[in-house]
Amino acid sequence: MNNAAQTVVHPFAPIYDAHSRVLILGSLPSVASRQQAFYYAHPRNRFWPVMAALDGSPLDTTAQRVAFLHRRHFALWDVIASCTITGSSDASIRDVTANDFNRLLAETEIKTIVTTGKTAGRCYQKYAQPKTGIEATVLPSTSPANAAVSFEQLLEAYRFLFEL
Repeated sequence: MNNAAQTVVHPFAPIYDAHSRVLILGSLPSVASRQQAFYYAHPRNRFWPVMAALDGSPLDTTAQRVAFLHRRHFALWDVIASCTITGSSDASIRDVTANDFNRLLAETEIKTIVTTGKTAGRCYQKYAQPKTGIEATVLPSTSPANAAVSFEQLLEAYRFLFEL
């Protein structure tokens, strides 16, 4: 693993459609996610297992995950368009440029924004919220680095998304 800081540009597009009502934002894709070109791809990240448990359906493949997002009217993206980062460490993030959310918000029905972790929440609040005018709810990170939060606690925190 390379422990040198590097500039990373977000490598893939947001997932959304015109009916999206909830925007779920991470900070920046991890190394594993960048390698697989899909969100929350690290095998120990609990995002997809939490979503599958709450939805009651398997979310094992990219196709299943994209269909789930559209069916539930969820959009998925990240706050950061580019930054300097060491590996996948949110704590090392600096030199942030945020994604431009104007087009996504104009093309959807999004009224609710949540972030999957404190770093995403801080970055959204600092760089994007002044432009969007929409406050984000900060949910616990599903990253394996956030082992202090149990799977059951994640289920409880994310459950409200399925009631919107």
